[in-house]
Amino acid sequence: NFVDMDLDAVTKHSALHAKPSGLILQYGTAGFRTKAEHLDHVMFRMGLLAVLRSKQTKSTIGVMVTASHNPEEDNGVKLVDPLGEMLAPSWEEHATCLANAEEQDVQRVLLDISEKAAVDLQQDAFVVIGRDTRPSSEKLSQSVIDGITVSGGQFHDYGLLTTPQLHYMVYCRNTQGQYGKATTEGYYQKLSKAFVELTKQAFCSGDECLLLKVDCANGIGALKLREMKNYFSQGLSIQLFNVGTTGKLNHLCGADFVKSHQKPPQGIEMKPNERCCSFDGDADRIIYYYYDADGHFHLIDGDKIATLISSFLKELLLEIGESLNIGVVQTAYANGSSTRYLEDVMKVPVYCTKTGVKHLHHKAQEFDIGIYFEANGHGTVLFSKTAEMKIKQLAEELEDKKRKAAKMLENIIDLFNQAAGDAISDMLVIEAILALKGLTIQQWDALYTDLPNRQLKVKVADRQVISTTDAERKAVTPPGLQEAIDDLVKKYKLSRAFVRPSGTEDIVRVYAEADSQESADSLAHEVSLAVFQLAGGVGESPQPGL
Repeated sequence: NFVDMDLDAVTKHSALHAKPSGLILQYGTAGFRTKAEHLDHVMFRMGLLAVLRSKQTKSTIGVMVTASHNPEEDNGVKLVDPLGEMLAPSWEEHATCLANAEEQDVQRVLLDISEKAAVDLQQDAFVVIGRDTRPSSEKLSQSVIDGITVSGGQFHDYGLLTTPQLHYMVYCRNTQGQYGKATTEGYYQKLSKAFVELTKQAFCSGDECLLLKVDCANGIGALKLREMKNYFSQGLSIQLFNVGTTGKLNHLCGADFVKSHQKPPQGIEMKPNERCCSFDGDADRIIYYYYDADGHFHLIDGDKIATLISSFLKELLLEIGESLNIGVVQTAYANGSSTRYLEDVMKVPVYCTKTGVKHLHHKAQEFDIGIYFEANGHGTVLFSKTAEMKIKQLAEELEDKKRKAAKMLENIIDLFNQAAGDAISDMLVIEAILALKGLTIQQWDALYTDLPNRQLKVKVADRQVISTTDAERKAVTPPGLQEAIDDLVKKYKLSRAFVRPSGTEDIVRVYAEADSQESADSLAHEVSLAVFQLAGGVGESPQPGL
């Protein structure tokens, strides 16, 4: 049966990538992540697993070596499925089993997975690999390659790529180049052509119209944006900061830092009212921000990005008179003001799912045009095949203004990396919309004002005592907790609050918003006390103002 997989060779090589004893890792939404020095065995084994997945799907599979927004000394790995999507849940389990298998069990686990997943081992396998700029990434991607070759797979190593670029490569290869050319040039050409076409109505003469400062988190985004700059002759002038020559990856910079500290990254000079944005370490998240004339810092998060984009798409659909259904998908963490603005002002339907990209992505696929962005700046717009064909057809048939709107929609389809959330795509779409609508960053920010909010954590003995429903907005257990929250919420204006267990540790996360910061803080504190009392809090009881 195992003609194409020499199991003895696999075992021999596996011993060269020995697993540290007692180390247990879990394949989550972001794949495996931990300190780089503990990952050699995992990389080798993910090479093996990618070969099995490739044989099973009869498609090219991707392996990305990155730990995204984690510190520089960490690393990680995730597999990319045939259409550029995240690895199927049943294979996440296979990945976890294989990564944690003791040395003598590796053979057995491989056979076990092949049997369970009905893998035809005679089938050819092809895997593509990309990596970020971490010092440990090159050596770790060599371990992946070792796993691929020893198990009889073919591979192409793309070297340094953003995570979304690897998703793009996988998608291109499995659609026989119909989606685009599976090279970085192909990626740049596709995006720049769509951007230039989309914005040709917008740009005034001279370069002063569009200056954008980009914090590249000292990561891969810097290299790729620098390569891409040559593809834009006019229209967009990008200044790159934190390009990795001196600073450490994600250290005091990057989208995650800016979002959680609510302040600009180090290493970027900001004048009042200048547009600035930050990528994260592997360029799949983006966040915008600026200083106003009074020197106050303003953050524009994923909710406001989704609002700008969905409002624009809605306008274009109205212009062409096409009733494609459009939906914005949020989690319970989305600011209440964004939800109200979308539903009441823009008349765009909003849906709420559980926290986590896979839930958002899955829900977004139910619409002709599905839009989702997490507050942290990770998100995208998905167009169904039906919507795509319809828009293409209209771009050929319609006249004048309507035709122009249909053409714009066509360009936007090409700009969004249909395989994954992509900071470069998002940035180009946002820049195009601001230019076309003649909006400054302050005007965009002023679409609505975020309600003040507060997030707190409560330590509990066992996080499993809390279970939720209604997309994590209501607590089912422990008994009495939801009633207590409801009573507290009634005391404040424009308020809501919810609690959910952490996915990884014994803490409960509390979110509260209200009409003033004082009220939001006070509500969050009172809800924390209720959690502490009713859900088995440990240690000190929550103190106000912490």
